[in-house]
Amino acid sequence: MSYKIVVDSCCELPEKYKNDSRFQIVPLGLEVGDYVILDDAGFDQKTFLKKVADYPLCPKSSCPSPEKFMEAYHDQAEEVYAVTLSSHLSGSYNSAELAKSLYSEKYGKKRIHVIDSESASCGETQLVEEILACKEAGLSFEETVNRVETFKRKMRTYFVLDNLETLRKNGRLSMVKALVASTLNIKPVMVGNLGVIEQKGQAIGINKALAKMADCIVNDVENPQERTLMITHCNCPERAEFMRSLMEKRASYKDVLIMDTAGVSSMYANDGGVIVTL
Repeated sequence: MSYKIVVDSCCELPEKYKNDSRFQIVPLGLEVGDYVILDDAGFDQKTFLKKVADYPLCPKSSCPSPEKFMEAYHDQAEEVYAVTLSSHLSGSYNSAELAKSLYSEKYGKKRIHVIDSESASCGETQLVEEILACKEAGLSFEETVNRVETFKRKMRTYFVLDNLETLRKNGRLSMVKALVASTLNIKPVMVGNLGVIEQKGQAIGINKALAKMADCIVNDVENPQERTLMITHCNCPERAEFMRSLMEKRASYKDVLIMDTAGVSSMYANDGGVIVTL
């Protein structure tokens, strides 16, 4: 069966897939005061991060309309798999789900499954790779849906940020400990557990926090040798490589993928943030 994978722009889609007709990115909107752009191929991270740093209020994102997702579903492919940013962070999932109904009304029934990643950034990328593995193994639509949803429940997204302001201003952090710590060069180690952000630990300084995060991941994840380690960074490739070295000292992995953040992930991670999924 032919298939298509639709993702919103919070997914860090690897370069090798960006010109592949099986994939389509539906962009979110980004807003920093009067600066309003789409999170698409024209995204300029350097300009965006400077505007965020200079802006006293909270940057915002806007989810794609259901019509945009519906247009992406309208394809010759017999199966469509859509992967979205966590519904705890954005309306993207609800928009993608509504698009299924609109598609049926306009074009008729089609096998479409929308996955709420309950994650972001490389968490979405992990789900994309799992879909690909299922299709390459010849699994049916139903088998693919079951396997990807099972994989999602086992996946964890960890992150250490230099700046928690966007998450705080958006009301995504309730841990007073983490908020106070951010003013003392104590960097919290955070984990997204099925969409809920929790604090796993903390350390003084970014390098110690990354080491703490590496310890947390290795303690939490079973059979890492069967998993792909994904590291996403916001404008800090040296930190991503440092994180890779920390992880490879602790365990072996099927593969390692390092990517820079696009627009939405840059907004949440802020300059210097590191996100890891396994």
